[in-house]
Amino acid sequence: MKHQKLFEKTKNYQDIKAMSIPELEELCEEIREFLLDSVSKTGGHLASNLGAVELTVALHKAFSFPDDKLIFDVGHQSYVHKILTGRAEGFESLRKLNGLSGFPKRTESEFDTFHSGHSSNSISVALGMKRGLEQQGDNSHVIAMIGDGALTGGMAIEAMNDAGREKNNIIVVLNDNEMSISENVGSIDRHLAKMRTSPIYLRTKGTVSTFFSKIPKIGNSLYKSISGFKSDFRNLFIGTNIFEELGFYYAGPFDGHNLKGLCKVFEQLKDIDKPMVIHVLTKKGKGYSFAEERPDLFHGVKPFDVEKGLTEGSKESFSKVFGTNLEQLAETNKKIVAITAAMPDGTGLSGFRYKFPDRYYDVAIAEGHGAGLSAGLAISGMVPVFAVYSSFLQRAYDQLVTDVCGMNLHCVFAVDRAGIVGEDGETHQGMFDISYLTSMPNMTVFSPATYQDLAYMLQEATERYNSPCAIRYPKGAEDPAVAELEQKFEPGKAQVLVEGKHVSIFCDGTLVSEGFKATQILREQGVSAELVNLRYLKPLDFETIAKSLQKTKRGVVMENATRYGGIYSMLSGFTTLPLLSVSIPDCYVPHGSVEELLSLLKMDGESVAEKIIEEFFR
Repeated sequence: MKHQKLFEKTKNYQDIKAMSIPELEELCEEIREFLLDSVSKTGGHLASNLGAVELTVALHKAFSFPDDKLIFDVGHQSYVHKILTGRAEGFESLRKLNGLSGFPKRTESEFDTFHSGHSSNSISVALGMKRGLEQQGDNSHVIAMIGDGALTGGMAIEAMNDAGREKNNIIVVLNDNEMSISENVGSIDRHLAKMRTSPIYLRTKGTVSTFFSKIPKIGNSLYKSISGFKSDFRNLFIGTNIFEELGFYYAGPFDGHNLKGLCKVFEQLKDIDKPMVIHVLTKKGKGYSFAEERPDLFHGVKPFDVEKGLTEGSKESFSKVFGTNLEQLAETNKKIVAITAAMPDGTGLSGFRYKFPDRYYDVAIAEGHGAGLSAGLAISGMVPVFAVYSSFLQRAYDQLVTDVCGMNLHCVFAVDRAGIVGEDGETHQGMFDISYLTSMPNMTVFSPATYQDLAYMLQEATERYNSPCAIRYPKGAEDPAVAELEQKFEPGKAQVLVEGKHVSIFCDGTLVSEGFKATQILREQGVSAELVNLRYLKPLDFETIAKSLQKTKRGVVMENATRYGGIYSMLSGFTTLPLLSVSIPDCYVPHGSVEELLSLLKMDGESVAEKIIEEFFR
C-alpha cells in the first residue's frame, strides 16, 4: 500500500517523539510527499500545510501533546498535526461527509484542543486556557500557532495587549510566510518584513549569541544577563520591536525549514517564565514548485494533476459575475470603491484591484475595520462595496448595527458564500446572515438566484439606494434551468417562476434550484406547485406572497439559512394558512459536499417534495 511506511511511523505518537533528528527529517519528506499525493486526490488546503511541515514536526518533538496544548490560528494548516497524531490513514476521506475534517476538531481527537476555523483568535484562546490551567495547578505549556496575516485581526492585538502585562507563559509561534490567502498588506506586514530582512538585526543577533556561547562555564548566563542590552542595541538600528513593546520575550526570526534548529529553539525557550513570540520564517507551498510559485492559487484546491499543477479556472461563478459587474458600474460611477478583507481573488475583486487601484482597499484580516471603513467612506460621499464571506461578516456585527445601520449609511455588502458552502464545515457555513441582517433597521437584503438577478441587484444597491444594502449569494454557479425561467426584473418584487394551484413554494437564492426540482417531482405526482423566487428578503414582497397563498391555501418556505429569525419566522406571523419550514435546523452543519449536506438536512428537491406530500396531500 502506498505510504504504508508513513502510516506505520505515525501510528504510535510516542514513537515519533523518540525519533532522532535525521529520522524526523526523513519523516518530513514523507509527510510532504503524502500531502501532495493525498490532497491532489481529495482537494483541500495544500500550500499552507506544505510550508508548515518542519515547524509542526518540531513542535511535536519539543512539547508533549495532548498534555501540552496546541491551538491553531486558522486550522486549515493542521494537516501535518493530524498526520502526526495517528490520522494519516483517514486522509482519503478528508473534508468528505463523515470523514476527516479539514480543521482541528475536538470531537475528532484529544490532540485537537480547539476547533479553529477563523483567524486572529488563537492568542486569546491560549491565554484563557493557560490561565484556566494555572488556576488548577497545571503548568502545561500552551502554544498558539498563528500566521503573520492573522496578526492584522484586532483580536490578536487585543490578546497580546492583555497577555503582555503578566507572566503567563504562553508561547506564540509566529508562522511567517508573508501570505494570508493572497499577499499580506499593511504596516504590520511592513514591520515584519523589516525584521525578516535587516542584515544588521540578523547579524547582530547571531554574532552576539555565538560569541557568548563560546565562553566556558559563564557564557550562557552572561548572554542572558545582557539580553536587555542586546534588544536596545538592535532597536537602535532597526526600530522598536512591536512584540517586545507589548511585553513579550521575542526570539527570531528562525528558518522554519531547519528542523534541527527549530527543535533546539523550542527546547531552549519553552520554559522561560514570560509570554513569548518565537518568529519562524516558512515558505508557503514548500517542496512543490507550482505551489511555491503561486501559493495563492494552491491555498485551497480541488483535485488536480500533480505533474501538471493547476490552471486558473475560467468557470463562471457568482463571485466572478459580481466582480465583473462591479467593474462595469465603477466605469461610470466614480464614487464606487471596493473593499476586501485579504480576499481579492476569492471575492472576485482581483480585476477591480488592477483596474481601479486608487479605489480599492484591502484592509487585511480585519472585517470589523472593513465595515467601519465603509461607514467613513459613505459619510464622505463615496459608495463603498465591501465584498466578504458570510461567515466572516459575522466578525463585523457590531459595526453593522451601530456604525452603518445606526446612521443609515449607504454601504453595500456583497455577502459571498451565503448558505451552505460545503467542505470547510461548521465554521464556514454562511447560515446566520439572514437572521442578523434582516433584524437591523434600515438594512435592505437581496438574495439573487441567478447571475441576472445579481447584476440587477448590484446596480440597484449602488445607484438607486441611499441606505445600507446586503446582497447574499452562494458559492459556485447558477442553475441554468432556473436562469431559463427568468422574467423581467421588477425592483422590490418577488417573481413567480412556475405557476401552480395546490401549494406555494417560496425560495431564496440557491434553494430556488431545489425548489424547482421539487415542483417537477410534485407535478409527476399530480400536485401543482407554484414556485416563487424571493429576490428581496427585507423588505419581503408580501403582496406577491399573499396573492400566491390565497390561490394555493398552503405554503412551504425554503431558505438557505438557519430557521430561527429567518424568512419562515417573518411569514409565520403574516398568515394563518399552514406553512412548512425547510431550512437549516438548530445545529452546526458539518463538512461534506453541498449536495450531500442538502440531502442530509432534507433540504434538497427530492426531500422537499416528499415533505410536501406527507404534510399536505396524504
